[in-house]
Amino acid sequence: MKIGIAGCTGRMGQLLVKEVQNASDLYLAGGVTRDKDVLPENVPILKDGEDLFAVSDLVIDFTAPDASVRHARIASSTKKPLIIGTTGISESQMEEIKDAAQNAPILYTPNSSLGVNILMQFVKKAAKILGTDYAIEILEAHHSKKVDAPSGTALALGKSAAEGRGVTLTSKAVYDRHGHTGARTKDEIGFSVIRGGDIVGEHTVMFIGTGERIELTHKATDRALFARGALQAARWLIDQPAGFYNMNDFLKLD
Repeated sequence: MKIGIAGCTGRMGQLLVKEVQNASDLYLAGGVTRDKDVLPENVPILKDGEDLFAVSDLVIDFTAPDASVRHARIASSTKKPLIIGTTGISESQMEEIKDAAQNAPILYTPNSSLGVNILMQFVKKAAKILGTDYAIEILEAHHSKKVDAPSGTALALGKSAAEGRGVTLTSKAVYDRHGHTGARTKDEIGFSVIRGGDIVGEHTVMFIGTGERIELTHKATDRALFARGALQAARWLIDQPAGFYNMNDFLKLD
């Protein structure tokens, strides 16, 4: 399978390049990047997304929201599979991506770790069982260069918790507490963010009851695990019909 990588000089892009080149069943077709100052010698750098899709069987995108939407449009026109791991995508941008998935298989995942996606299912089930007698608080930590907060993974965990309770995250999320905020309501889902150093990614969902606290935690210590997860999903997505997918579809968790 010929893999194209959008954002090939980024943190994830470089790891994907290495993992593809080490895989006997994959071939690195090329990459595109905004960073023209640091071009890897072992990656064919193409002019734009159209050229990348033309030489690839499947494209993996870890770029920025606007670029991911643009690549989804190209996937739609070429009917070629696309995996998007970009975070910080708005609701309107996600709708554009879902529209593009009517003509091509597109898998969106804010976190391609297999462990995190299993954690999301645990969170959903715990939220359903425990109800609003247990407060839900989500704590996430990442390296100092991460530009969006809360992380896409934290938001996905919050969405899983909200689904477990039968509500929407947008109606219950609390992202900022400062000053005199008043008492915490029973049904809100709170988020706290830590940024610093070289933390790969840590997420903890707390279910806080009277006299006890349940903590579900995932800690990533090697960023390469995200690249490996994305490539496992790619091997599955290549055989799927047009549609909008997530890691649950690949892992058959629902």
